[in-house]
Amino acid sequence: VLHFCRKEHVKITSESKPGFLERLSETSGGMLMGLVTFLLSFYLLFTNEGRALRTAKSLDEGLSLVIPLDSIHSVSQQNEGRLVHLAGALSTSKPLFDPSYGLSIQAVKLKRNVEMYQWVEYEESTEYEENGEIKKETKYSYNTEWKSEVVNSRNFDREIGHKNPSAMAVESFTAVSPNVQVGSFVLSKGIVDKIDDFKQLSLSHLEDPHADVTRGGDYFYHSENPRRPEVGDLRVSFFYAGLSGDDPHLGSADKVTVIARQRGDQLVPYHTKSGDILQILYPGDLSVEEVFQKEHESNTMKTWALRAAGWLSMFVGISLMTRIFYTLVDWFPVVRDLVNIGLKAFAFCVASSLSLLTISIGWLFYRPLWALLIGLLSVVPIVVAKSRVPPKKQQ
Repeated sequence: VLHFCRKEHVKITSESKPGFLERLSETSGGMLMGLVTFLLSFYLLFTNEGRALRTAKSLDEGLSLVIPLDSIHSVSQQNEGRLVHLAGALSTSKPLFDPSYGLSIQAVKLKRNVEMYQWVEYEESTEYEENGEIKKETKYSYNTEWKSEVVNSRNFDREIGHKNPSAMAVESFTAVSPNVQVGSFVLSKGIVDKIDDFKQLSLSHLEDPHADVTRGGDYFYHSENPRRPEVGDLRVSFFYAGLSGDDPHLGSADKVTVIARQRGDQLVPYHTKSGDILQILYPGDLSVEEVFQKEHESNTMKTWALRAAGWLSMFVGISLMTRIFYTLVDWFPVVRDLVNIGLKAFAFCVASSLSLLTISIGWLFYRPLWALLIGLLSVVPIVVAKSRVPPKKQQ
């Protein structure tokens, strides 16, 4: 069934309600997927603890060894191979150019971002039961938007009237300066990769580069009428990261703080005894203590994010593996709802206990006392769950 209007239509599809054996078969597939997710969660939780403690030890090692440089303008042979700390303005040997648009900037990176005006499809689905069948009502709507990726209109439910070009006439790209320095020191590729705080470049002081390109605000438009673009029209904007020279419109060069190993006049990765690599860059002028404090905070946030992901994987895995009990009683509405609540509570308690237990085993090799404390905490959810079960009445 199709209902058409100017930019949206509704499609209704129906299929017979799956039988008990079909639902059981789907549940069996889900159980296998649940088992894989469940086992992966152990790996994620265990290895995350090792990674977190290794990173923390590497940072402590780095803090104890790092040498703040007296001058960034001279290379001292005494510090050869050692971990050094320095702060100063970025500098590059040549400006970055985009000759197509008559644009140049003294920066570490220059990004050209191309967007095309094209059709985008949105869909909203609702399912309901009617006459023993499961019906799915899907509402498709279409809108024109600026997108930096080509939207394939062949995948649309209704391509007629919503056709997009298959490619862009102008490509996006990012230019990176081949030689980036702080004072007399050349930054390694790994450190340059960390300069990624992109800001949009103002185009107000530039002229229109071609007769068929019009500047409007901070965009160059490949369009006959930028205020009323048509599908297939392009707009181009520019972004820069790491200003590396004084600019009359953008101000003075960006300052950065770097901690890395000195090799000649180069700053390269430092390999710690714990097995990690230290090559750190932060914007601004920071002390050694401030840099390592930020690194520790970053490590803590990453550790907790991965712990949460591990717990969620375990919860989802247990839920999928126990879904069969729900399927067996899903034709009794009241029993079905009670079983569903019970299974969720079971998955929550078991996932919490096993996650804490896995984390404690991960710590066992590094901090035995903390591991014992977390191991005891892992029993709490099960004790709480047991205490809520009413005792059996005496015969």
